Amino acid sequence: MSLNNEDLQMKSGKEKIWTKDFVLICLANFFIFLGFQMTLPTIPLFVEHLGGNDQLIGFVVGIFTFSALLLRPIAGHALESKGRRFVYLIGLAIFVLSVGSFGFAFSIAFLFVLRVIQGVGWGFSTTASGTIATDLIPPKRRGEGMGYYGLSGNLALAFGPSLGLALSGVLSFQQLFFICAILGLAALLLSSRIRYKKVEKPVAQTQTVKWDFYEKSALPPSLLLFFITVTFGGIASFLPLYTAEKGISGIQWYFLIYALALMLTRTFAGRLYDKRGHRAIFIPGAILIVFAMILLAWLPNTYVLFIAAFLYGFGFGSVQPALQAWSIDKASKNRKGMANATFFSFFDLGVGIGAMVFGQIGHMFGYGSIYKTAAISVVISIILYMIMLRRERVHVQVGSVK
Repeated sequence: MSLNNEDLQMKSGKEKIWTKDFVLICLANFFIFLGFQMTLPTIPLFVEHLGGNDQLIGFVVGIFTFSALLLRPIAGHALESKGRRFVYLIGLAIFVLSVGSFGFAFSIAFLFVLRVIQGVGWGFSTTASGTIATDLIPPKRRGEGMGYYGLSGNLALAFGPSLGLALSGVLSFQQLFFICAILGLAALLLSSRIRYKKVEKPVAQTQTVKWDFYEKSALPPSLLLFFITVTFGGIASFLPLYTAEKGISGIQWYFLIYALALMLTRTFAGRLYDKRGHRAIFIPGAILIVFAMILLAWLPNTYVLFIAAFLYGFGFGSVQPALQAWSIDKASKNRKGMANATFFSFFDLGVGIGAMVFGQIGHMFGYGSIYKTAAISVVISIILYMIMLRRERVHVQVGSVK
């Protein structure tokens, strides 16, 4: 009797990652992130075009992440009750309609409302896509698989911001946002071809449905992520304006170098996590992010901007997938969706608070102060991580004594 490819992989102990469905979810993730990343540096410019200042830019950017944050717990529960397909397709559809409507926003108030709606679509779609990818990746290769999945978003990051900034110089904002909506539509069409796994429900859950807002086991890595992604709010919202103020060119290249550094980490960080865990990744990656923030606070020329981009991409690209895999690993099978929701909720919270707080800091003390504050935030995450490790060691020692 001959063995097929899956049998051979199971026998060799190395299950396949690159299935047809995994390729489809990666492609869908690429297109939705490309559409999103194109709006990331152009939304602040659009707010300026509508007559807004730094404080309004922070609120318009931040409200998006807060609306996504509020919807993620609902998305997490819906993933387990309604299924992956329903949540993902609904989220993508809402995202497409909201982004396509940006060009018709002729006031900041209307744009504010559309950003809230976009956050709903983003919260549903990204929570679902991460959970779908988790379903499709063999558990023993989860760190490696999540690294590949994250690479699809990093590829979008490599081209999205630069492409958005380039197109904003030759197209109207209405045309730019329409293109972003078309990219979201491509993601919607691709995702409709995926064969989604059925949700596993324990017997106890069919009798009593417990409603909560987070997955407890995912809280430690999610809390660390919060202090890391605060830095992202400062970069995405204010770095284009900061470099323009200082007369430093090359902001488009910043995002490209950052994304290339992110992609470089995907070649080894996932496998390193699978073999040695988060202890081998978190502190080195976080230290690189601290140095990147210090360089941005200084920022004397374009070369320093590029060095900061590489350090930030390498650090964030190592830390983010490791923390996501950590948050998922501890959750039970029927709580993977909620673990992803918890993880991305803290991601959103960090970006949102970063954008809003840094808007105030930039307005009062200047843009350089934003990145000094961001560096302190990452140092806090390192301190918290060391406290977590110490408590974990104490817990193990107490358990061994018993």
